[in-house]
This record gives sequence, C-alpha cells and structure tokens, in this order.
Amino acid sequence: MTETPTDNKPNKRNRPCLIAIGVVLFLILLMFIICLVLALTVFKPKQPRTTLVSATVDGVTPRVSFPAINIRLNITVGLVLLIENRNHASFKHGTGKSLLLYRGVQVGDADLFPGEIPARGNGTMSAKLTMQADRLASDLNNLVTDALSGEFVIEVKSSVPGRITFLGFIKKHAVAVSECELTVGVPNFKIKNQVCKNKTKL
Repeated sequence: MTETPTDNKPNKRNRPCLIAIGVVLFLILLMFIICLVLALTVFKPKQPRTTLVSATVDGVTPRVSFPAINIRLNITVGLVLLIENRNHASFKHGTGKSLLLYRGVQVGDADLFPGEIPARGNGTMSAKLTMQADRLASDLNNLVTDALSGEFVIEVKSSVPGRITFLGFIKKHAVAVSECELTVGVPNFKIKNQVCKNKTKL
C-alpha cells in the first residue's frame, strides 16, 4: 500500500501567511516613500515673504527755539506690509512688532495685529509709528542738522512670528522679518529712497 507524502503540507499552509506579510511590508514601505517625497516637496516648509509695499511720512520739521527751549516734533511713519504665504498650509501669526530707529536708536514702536494667512495666499498688515521726542533727546541736534540739509534717514524693522501647520499636526515655527532704510525729504516729507531686506527665520 502506497503512503501519501505529507512533508509539503506545512509549507503550503504557511505560504499565504508569508504572502500577506510581504504585502503588508510592501505597503508600509510604499507609504513611507510617499510620506518622504511629500515631506521633501509639497509639505517642505517655505519661508513666508514679508514686503514693505507702502510707506508714508507725515509731520513737521523739528525746530528748537531760544532762549526758551521749545521743541516741535511731530513725525509719523505709516507702513503697509504684505506677507506672502508660499506653503500648502495656513500661516497663523501672533502679534508682530515694528520698530522705528534713527541713527541706530529706537525712537518709536507699534504692534502688528495677529491673524491667519491661508495656504498659498497673501495678507496685509498696517502700522503707524510716531517718533517720540523723549527718545530723541541725545540725537535731536543731529535730526535738526539732517532736516536742515534737506533729508534724514530712518530705519524700520518689522517682525511677525507665527507657525505653519501641515495635516493638522505637523507644526513649524517661523518669524518673517523685514528691515527697511527710508530716506525722507524735507520739508515735503516724501520718501526719496527705500532699501529693504526681507528674511525668514525657521
């Protein structure tokens, strides 16, 4: 009587399990590759761009009268900033700050309101900065001299902190920074020249 061989039966039973494990491992590897490609392309954080699109100056020429010292100073700088979000996710920013400097000394500041810029969208922010006479005490003579020469130079530094959120849980912090040097003509208080540098800290 001939006996039927049974040595290959365990191998036949394990084959579907091995195939299933192989398919699962292949799918995990495929998902990892897809996530890696997306992380390096679509979801790679891009720097939000901050651009000064408008700057205006209103005021009167600083004057000092004697013998009684009477300082007349009323200079206000109006700014409009454009923030460009180049990411495929929204950019939610907190309260920003704009600083007004003359000869490296801070003479004014203003807050920038918080908000949110949609994915691949733009947003504008405005601020008004007023030169504060008490902060100009040490440089008042220089300002008067510059004004009498027909122009003076001021600096405006703005920073907007925020974060970019991908897929609802991947968060990346960023700070958009704009630094501008404005040459203001006197007595018409028109901006004669504007040089800006924009950068982002991720």
